[in-house]
Amino acid sequence: MNVSTLDWAIIAAFFIISLLIGLFTAKSAGSSAKEFFLSGRNMPWWLLGVSMVATTFSADTPNLVTDIVRKNGVAGNWAWWAFLLTGMLTVFVYAKLWRRSEVTTDLEFYELRYSGKGAAFLRAFRAIYLGVFFNVVIMATVSLAAIKIGGVMLGLSPVQTLLIASVVTVIYSSLGGLKGVLLTDFFQFFIAIIGSFGAAFYILDLPEIGSLNNLLAHEVVSTKLDFLPDFSDPNVYIPIFILPIAIQWWATWYPGAEPGGGGYIAQRMLSAKDEKNAIGATLFFNVAHYALRPWPWIIVALSSLVIFPNISDLQEAFPHIPVDKLGDDLAYPAMLSFLPTGLVGIVLASLIAAVMSTLSTHLNWGSSYVVNDFYLRFIKPDASDKQLVAVGRISTVLLMGFSAVLALALSSALDAFQILLQIGAGTGLIFILRWFWWRINAYTEISAMAISFVVAIFFEVINPKLGLIDIPSDQSYLKLIYSVSITTVGWLIVTFLTQPEKDEVLLAFYRKVTPAALGWRKVLDRYPSEQVVVGTLGKEIGLMITGTFMVYSALFSTGFFIYGEVVPGFIAAVIALGGGFIILKSWKKLN
Repeated sequence: MNVSTLDWAIIAAFFIISLLIGLFTAKSAGSSAKEFFLSGRNMPWWLLGVSMVATTFSADTPNLVTDIVRKNGVAGNWAWWAFLLTGMLTVFVYAKLWRRSEVTTDLEFYELRYSGKGAAFLRAFRAIYLGVFFNVVIMATVSLAAIKIGGVMLGLSPVQTLLIASVVTVIYSSLGGLKGVLLTDFFQFFIAIIGSFGAAFYILDLPEIGSLNNLLAHEVVSTKLDFLPDFSDPNVYIPIFILPIAIQWWATWYPGAEPGGGGYIAQRMLSAKDEKNAIGATLFFNVAHYALRPWPWIIVALSSLVIFPNISDLQEAFPHIPVDKLGDDLAYPAMLSFLPTGLVGIVLASLIAAVMSTLSTHLNWGSSYVVNDFYLRFIKPDASDKQLVAVGRISTVLLMGFSAVLALALSSALDAFQILLQIGAGTGLIFILRWFWWRINAYTEISAMAISFVVAIFFEVINPKLGLIDIPSDQSYLKLIYSVSITTVGWLIVTFLTQPEKDEVLLAFYRKVTPAALGWRKVLDRYPSEQVVVGTLGKEIGLMITGTFMVYSALFSTGFFIYGEVVPGFIAAVIALGGGFIILKSWKKLN
């Protein structure tokens, strides 16, 4: 691919601005651990919301969407569209609870909600498990996308791509802390939006495509356009639609879509000025993530079916790409190789921005676990702020190094996505209920974590070799159903066989966070003098459902208009506007 001097100048300017932001925020970020990881808990909703969107505007996301569309059509996106239910639950139920908790990380929550050795073990283990191992896998999938983009668009080797992407990211992330990440995300978000929309518009004008109408009428593409799967074949509609909507969104744990909020989403909520800003940030994120961004990626994915209908066509066009990196997800960067001078620079900068925004967030989030929930809590409780910031910066560098090494071994973003869902299967319900049901204890979470991991290893590693449970290749979705069922039954048994947390721990948590009292009645009834807060959980659930219909309607309204179906497009738009009106009208009553 021919990258002009202008394109390189655009890319260079992007790198320079990103580094300057890191340098600009370095002094304030280094003043304390709270500043480095939470920006002083003084961030506005719009900056936090844009940062969340920029983080999930990862370079592996358009690759993942392309992989899905090429395999399962537009309807295949329910694999991640279903997580909107989780997101809206976080917006209207959990955002304010997280902000009230005033913890530094979501792992610190364990010693607020539970007590004793079980709580300490959970915090320490998950600090390493999530902050290092799990986090490294996520960053490796992002780095894999960078490798494929660098190979197709710039002719770079995997090592060269990783060196360029990681060095700049590590510099501004380690210097600027969360504030540097947030400000850089804000800048990178707009670059990413311009790049994705610009690429989609240009690709539609390629001679091989001709126009949007020609694309939609193409014999290969026309069968991929439905929003819903073919309901005549259970092996199609169950894994693509029923499973994500009925089970996956509440039962699985995935970074950025944790049931009940968590991870870097919780980090953003915890750094908000107040509860209202925490709610506003997560609402903006979910609207933009699900309704604003998907269609440019989908259009490019559909276009790739015309130009590169098979993986062999990709291999022929890009013979220098290693065989183990060839897959349907490669089609997205392959399509970008057709872009002209100038737009190439913008799109490359947008893809680099997508890589760097995601990596920087995960680096800061992961290092916050290492520092706050492991080093400070268990290694050196009397560490100074200067020492904590230093450890945070060192862990940032190490995390990037580990993820780069793993990225060289991965081949598909979709494969990694499925494995991560499998590992977290059955744990999600705990993260939803632990705020509202007094009976859940530390051993509930420990058992769920252990069982889900063992079950995932069984279905992903042991069973394929030994064939102990017959799972037909066209019914692989059964693995998730089995995993969720086994894990859920397992942790429920453990919950009722172990002692609940002490009353004083439960009451302290209830007083601080003030969740809906329904699931706490058994404890509260033992203390008649305890003030019971009248909650609004029913209204919050109603707003969650309203928000879900609003965003899905906006998403499909755009799709209908793209397909030229004006009447359904207007109907969906009216539903979306109606949902928005209800939410705005109810806003003051919730805050």
